[in-house]
Amino acid sequence: MDALTILMTHIGDCTMLSKTFSLKDKVAIVTGAGRGIGRGIALALAEAGSNIAAVARTETEIEEVAREARQMGRSGIAYPTDVTKPDDVDEMVEKVIADFGKIDILVNNAGTGLHKPVVPVDAFKIRWKDEGEVDPSTRTSDDEWNRIVGLNLTSAFYCVRAVGPHMIRQKKGKVINISSFVGGKGVAYNLSYASSKAALIMFTRSLALEWARYNINVNGIGPGFIHTVLTAHMFEDDNFKKRLLDSIPLKRAGTPEEVGILAVYLSSDASNYITGQTIFIDGGMVA
Repeated sequence: MDALTILMTHIGDCTMLSKTFSLKDKVAIVTGAGRGIGRGIALALAEAGSNIAAVARTETEIEEVAREARQMGRSGIAYPTDVTKPDDVDEMVEKVIADFGKIDILVNNAGTGLHKPVVPVDAFKIRWKDEGEVDPSTRTSDDEWNRIVGLNLTSAFYCVRAVGPHMIRQKKGKVINISSFVGGKGVAYNLSYASSKAALIMFTRSLALEWARYNINVNGIGPGFIHTVLTAHMFEDDNFKKRLLDSIPLKRAGTPEEVGILAVYLSSDASNYITGQTIFIDGGMVA
Protein backbone atom coordinates (compact mmCIF):
# COMPACT_ATOMS: atom_id res chain seq x y z
CA MET A 1 0.00 0.00 0.00
CA ASP A 2 1.57 3.31 -1.03
CA ALA A 3 1.71 6.46 1.08
CA LEU A 4 -1.18 8.21 -0.68
CA THR A 5 -3.48 5.20 -0.23
CA ILE A 6 -2.61 5.11 3.46
CA LEU A 7 -3.34 8.84 3.76
CA MET A 8 -6.67 8.61 1.95
CA THR A 9 -7.64 5.54 4.02
CA HIS A 10 -7.04 7.38 7.27
CA ILE A 11 -8.74 10.62 6.29
CA GLY A 12 -11.60 8.55 4.92
CA ASP A 13 -12.42 7.73 8.55
CA CYS A 14 -13.20 11.39 9.18
CA THR A 15 -16.00 12.95 7.13
CA MET A 16 -14.65 16.50 7.38
CA LEU A 17 -11.10 15.57 6.41
CA SER A 18 -12.26 13.27 3.65
CA LYS A 19 -14.28 16.07 2.07
CA THR A 20 -11.53 18.67 2.56
CA PHE A 21 -8.83 16.61 0.85
CA SER A 22 -11.06 15.11 -1.82
CA LEU A 23 -10.57 16.13 -5.44
CA LYS A 24 -13.74 14.39 -6.61
CA ASP A 25 -14.91 15.68 -9.99
CA LYS A 26 -12.04 18.16 -10.29
CA VAL A 27 -10.16 18.54 -13.58
CA ALA A 28 -6.37 18.78 -13.48
CA ILE A 29 -3.87 19.59 -16.20
CA VAL A 30 -0.45 18.14 -15.42
CA THR A 31 2.41 19.02 -17.76
CA GLY A 32 5.37 16.68 -18.06
CA ALA A 33 2.98 13.98 -16.88
CA GLY A 34 4.52 11.05 -18.71
CA ARG A 35 7.43 10.27 -16.43
CA GLY A 36 8.99 10.85 -13.05
CA ILE A 37 7.54 13.46 -10.72
CA GLY A 38 4.86 14.51 -13.21
CA ARG A 39 3.56 10.97 -13.52
CA GLY A 40 3.57 10.61 -9.74
CA ILE A 41 1.59 13.83 -9.33
CA ALA A 42 -0.94 12.96 -12.03
CA LEU A 43 -1.67 9.54 -10.52
CA ALA A 44 -1.86 10.94 -6.98
CA LEU A 45 -4.40 13.55 -8.10
CA ALA A 46 -6.38 10.81 -9.84
CA GLU A 47 -6.32 8.65 -6.73
CA ALA A 48 -7.70 11.60 -4.76
CA GLY A 49 -10.59 11.87 -7.22
CA SER A 50 -9.48 14.24 -9.96
CA ASN A 51 -9.93 13.73 -13.67
CA ILE A 52 -6.62 14.03 -15.49
CA ALA A 53 -5.48 15.88 -18.59
CA ALA A 54 -2.01 14.39 -19.07
CA VAL A 55 0.27 16.68 -21.08
CA ALA A 56 3.72 16.00 -22.55
CA ARG A 57 5.43 15.55 -25.90
CA THR A 58 5.70 11.75 -25.74
CA GLU A 59 2.23 10.44 -26.55
CA THR A 60 2.80 6.82 -25.52
CA GLU A 61 3.80 7.82 -21.99
CA ILE A 62 0.87 10.15 -21.31
CA GLU A 63 -1.54 7.66 -22.88
CA GLU A 64 -0.38 5.17 -20.24
CA VAL A 65 -0.89 7.72 -17.44
CA ALA A 66 -4.38 8.52 -18.78
CA ARG A 67 -5.16 4.80 -18.93
CA GLU A 68 -4.11 4.33 -15.30
CA ALA A 69 -6.33 7.25 -14.28
CA ARG A 70 -9.25 5.60 -16.06
CA GLN A 71 -8.54 2.35 -14.23
CA MET A 72 -9.13 4.30 -11.01
CA GLY A 73 -12.54 5.32 -12.29
CA ARG A 74 -11.54 8.82 -13.39
CA SER A 75 -11.60 10.41 -16.80
CA GLY A 76 -8.10 10.47 -18.22
CA ILE A 77 -7.15 11.97 -21.57
CA ALA A 78 -3.69 12.43 -23.11
CA TYR A 79 -2.87 15.69 -24.86
CA PRO A 80 0.44 15.50 -26.77
CA THR A 81 1.78 19.06 -26.52
CA ASP A 82 5.05 20.96 -26.77
CA VAL A 83 4.56 23.40 -23.89
CA THR A 84 7.41 25.60 -25.14
CA LYS A 85 5.19 26.61 -28.08
CA PRO A 86 2.45 29.09 -27.10
CA ASP A 87 0.08 28.14 -29.92
CA ASP A 88 0.31 24.48 -28.90
CA VAL A 89 -0.48 25.39 -25.29
CA ASP A 90 -3.48 27.52 -26.27
CA GLU A 91 -4.81 24.70 -28.43
CA MET A 92 -4.32 22.14 -25.66
CA VAL A 93 -6.20 24.24 -23.11
CA GLU A 94 -9.11 24.77 -25.47
CA LYS A 95 -9.29 21.01 -26.05
CA VAL A 96 -9.34 20.38 -22.31
CA ILE A 97 -12.19 22.87 -21.90
CA ALA A 98 -14.07 21.23 -24.77
CA ASP A 99 -13.59 17.75 -23.29
CA PHE A 100 -14.09 18.48 -19.57
CA GLY A 101 -15.90 21.82 -19.46
CA LYS A 102 -13.59 23.36 -16.87
CA ILE A 103 -10.08 23.43 -15.40
CA ASP A 104 -9.70 23.36 -11.62
CA ILE A 105 -6.01 22.53 -11.22
CA LEU A 106 -2.92 23.35 -13.26
CA VAL A 107 0.38 21.69 -12.40
CA ASN A 108 3.32 23.22 -14.27
CA ASN A 109 5.75 20.34 -13.96
CA ALA A 110 7.45 20.14 -17.37
CA GLY A 111 11.14 20.78 -17.00
CA THR A 112 14.66 19.58 -17.57
CA GLY A 113 18.20 20.27 -16.42
CA LEU A 114 21.69 20.88 -17.71
CA HIS A 115 24.74 20.01 -15.62
CA LYS A 116 27.45 22.04 -17.28
CA PRO A 117 29.77 24.95 -16.46
CA VAL A 118 29.11 28.37 -17.98
CA VAL A 119 32.61 28.23 -19.43
CA PRO A 120 35.11 25.35 -19.24
CA VAL A 121 36.71 25.07 -15.79
CA ASP A 122 39.18 22.53 -14.46
CA ALA A 123 37.04 21.83 -11.39
CA PHE A 124 34.23 20.38 -13.45
CA LYS A 125 34.78 16.63 -13.28
CA ILE A 126 31.34 15.02 -13.12
CA ARG A 127 29.71 13.75 -16.28
CA TRP A 128 25.96 14.08 -15.91
CA LYS A 129 23.50 12.48 -18.30
CA ASP A 130 20.61 14.80 -19.10
CA GLU A 131 19.28 14.51 -22.63
CA GLY A 132 22.58 13.01 -23.79
CA GLU A 133 26.12 13.70 -22.67
CA VAL A 134 27.14 17.32 -22.38
CA ASP A 135 30.55 18.52 -23.53
CA PRO A 136 32.28 20.20 -20.55
CA SER A 137 35.03 21.49 -22.81
CA THR A 138 32.66 24.02 -24.39
CA ARG A 139 30.86 26.97 -22.87
CA THR A 140 27.10 26.86 -22.27
CA SER A 141 25.56 27.82 -25.58
CA ASP A 142 22.70 30.19 -26.28
CA ASP A 143 20.58 27.24 -27.39
CA GLU A 144 21.29 25.32 -24.18
CA TRP A 145 20.41 28.31 -21.99
CA ASN A 146 17.24 29.07 -23.96
CA ARG A 147 16.16 25.41 -23.95
CA ILE A 148 16.37 25.13 -20.16
CA VAL A 149 14.77 28.51 -19.40
CA GLY A 150 12.13 27.95 -22.08
CA LEU A 151 10.98 24.61 -20.70
CA ASN A 152 11.37 25.32 -16.99
CA LEU A 153 10.02 28.87 -16.84
CA THR A 154 8.51 30.19 -20.06
CA SER A 155 6.29 27.14 -20.52
CA ALA A 156 4.69 27.87 -17.13
CA PHE A 157 3.96 31.40 -18.34
CA TYR A 158 2.31 30.06 -21.48
CA CYS A 159 0.20 27.65 -19.44
CA VAL A 160 -1.03 30.13 -16.83
CA ARG A 161 -1.76 32.66 -19.56
CA ALA A 162 -3.94 30.12 -21.36
CA VAL A 163 -5.64 28.70 -18.25
CA GLY A 164 -6.02 31.98 -16.37
CA PRO A 165 -9.14 33.33 -18.12
CA HIS A 166 -11.02 30.10 -17.36
CA MET A 167 -10.07 30.06 -13.67
CA ILE A 168 -10.80 33.78 -13.31
CA ARG A 169 -14.20 33.30 -14.90
CA GLN A 170 -15.12 30.53 -12.46
CA LYS A 171 -13.51 32.50 -9.58
CA LYS A 172 -11.65 29.47 -8.29
CA GLY A 173 -8.56 27.45 -9.11
CA LYS A 174 -5.30 25.93 -7.98
CA VAL A 175 -1.97 26.47 -9.72
CA ILE A 176 1.08 24.47 -8.65
CA ASN A 177 4.50 25.27 -10.10
CA ILE A 178 7.19 22.61 -9.70
CA SER A 179 10.43 24.34 -8.82
CA SER A 180 13.42 22.61 -7.19
CA PHE A 181 15.58 22.75 -4.10
CA VAL A 182 18.24 24.37 -6.29
CA GLY A 183 15.87 27.31 -6.66
CA GLY A 184 16.47 27.99 -2.97
CA LYS A 185 20.25 27.58 -2.82
CA GLY A 186 23.22 28.04 -5.09
CA VAL A 187 24.46 24.98 -6.96
CA ALA A 188 27.57 24.95 -9.12
CA TYR A 189 27.39 23.86 -12.77
CA ASN A 190 23.60 24.28 -12.88
CA LEU A 191 23.29 27.98 -13.68
CA SER A 192 20.52 27.74 -16.28
CA TYR A 193 18.53 25.21 -14.25
CA ALA A 194 18.97 26.96 -10.89
CA SER A 195 18.17 30.37 -12.36
CA SER A 196 14.99 29.17 -14.03
CA LYS A 197 13.81 27.32 -10.92
CA ALA A 198 14.55 30.30 -8.66
CA ALA A 199 12.65 32.54 -11.09
CA LEU A 200 9.72 30.13 -10.87
CA ILE A 201 9.55 30.78 -7.12
CA MET A 202 9.14 34.53 -7.70
CA PHE A 203 6.77 33.76 -10.59
CA THR A 204 4.66 31.87 -8.04
CA ARG A 205 4.67 34.74 -5.52
CA SER A 206 3.82 37.39 -8.07
CA LEU A 207 1.03 35.44 -9.75
CA ALA A 208 -0.44 34.58 -6.34
CA LEU A 209 -0.86 38.30 -5.62
CA GLU A 210 -2.28 38.97 -9.07
CA TRP A 211 -4.94 36.25 -8.85
CA ALA A 212 -5.76 36.21 -5.11
CA ARG A 213 -8.85 38.37 -5.60
CA TYR A 214 -10.27 35.67 -7.88
CA ASN A 215 -9.92 32.95 -5.23
CA ILE A 216 -7.10 31.27 -7.16
CA ASN A 217 -4.31 29.79 -5.06
CA VAL A 218 -0.85 29.76 -6.64
CA ASN A 219 1.81 27.72 -4.87
CA GLY A 220 4.97 25.82 -5.67
CA ILE A 221 6.72 22.60 -4.77
CA GLY A 222 10.50 22.41 -4.58
CA PRO A 223 11.58 18.77 -4.81
CA GLY A 224 15.00 17.62 -3.79
CA PHE A 225 16.54 14.42 -5.12
CA ILE A 226 13.61 12.22 -6.10
CA HIS A 227 14.24 8.62 -7.15
CA THR A 228 12.67 8.13 -10.59
CA VAL A 229 13.61 6.41 -13.83
CA LEU A 230 15.07 9.76 -14.88
CA THR A 231 17.43 9.96 -11.89
CA ALA A 232 18.20 6.24 -11.54
CA HIS A 233 21.62 6.68 -13.16
CA MET A 234 22.64 8.94 -10.26
CA PHE A 235 22.39 5.96 -7.91
CA GLU A 236 24.26 3.49 -10.09
CA ASP A 237 27.73 4.67 -9.06
CA ASP A 238 28.27 3.74 -5.40
CA ASN A 239 30.72 6.58 -4.71
CA PHE A 240 28.46 9.20 -6.26
CA LYS A 241 25.44 7.71 -4.48
CA LYS A 242 27.22 7.98 -1.13
CA ARG A 243 28.18 11.63 -1.75
CA LEU A 244 24.62 12.37 -2.83
CA LEU A 245 22.97 10.77 0.20
CA ASP A 246 25.52 12.35 2.54
CA SER A 247 24.37 15.76 1.27
CA ILE A 248 20.76 15.07 2.29
CA PRO A 249 20.04 15.55 6.03
CA LEU A 250 17.44 12.73 5.99
CA LYS A 251 19.97 10.49 4.17
CA ARG A 252 17.64 9.24 1.48
CA ALA A 253 16.05 10.28 -1.78
CA GLY A 254 12.36 11.11 -1.98
CA THR A 255 9.72 9.37 -4.05
CA PRO A 256 7.26 10.65 -6.67
CA GLU A 257 4.45 9.43 -4.41
CA GLU A 258 5.60 11.77 -1.63
CA VAL A 259 5.60 14.72 -4.02
CA GLY A 260 2.19 13.59 -5.23
CA ILE A 261 0.76 13.71 -1.69
CA LEU A 262 1.92 17.32 -1.35
CA ALA A 263 0.36 18.14 -4.72
CA VAL A 264 -2.95 16.64 -3.53
CA TYR A 265 -2.84 18.90 -0.47
CA LEU A 266 -2.11 22.01 -2.52
CA SER A 267 -4.87 21.08 -4.99
CA SER A 268 -7.48 20.50 -2.30
CA ASP A 269 -9.62 22.76 -0.12
CA ALA A 270 -7.24 21.95 2.75
CA SER A 271 -4.82 24.53 1.31
CA ASN A 272 -7.34 27.30 0.66
CA TYR A 273 -5.53 29.76 2.97
CA ILE A 274 -2.10 29.17 1.46
CA THR A 275 -0.91 31.11 -1.57
CA GLY A 276 2.39 32.40 -2.91
CA GLN A 277 4.39 29.73 -1.13
CA THR A 278 6.93 27.23 -2.40
CA ILE A 279 7.19 24.19 -0.15
CA PHE A 280 10.49 22.32 -0.33
CA ILE A 281 10.23 18.54 -0.14
CA ASP A 282 13.95 17.84 -0.15
CA GLY A 283 14.94 15.91 2.95
CA GLY A 284 16.19 19.11 4.55
CA MET A 285 18.65 20.22 1.86
CA VAL A 286 17.58 23.88 1.66
CA ALA A 287 17.45 24.10 5.47
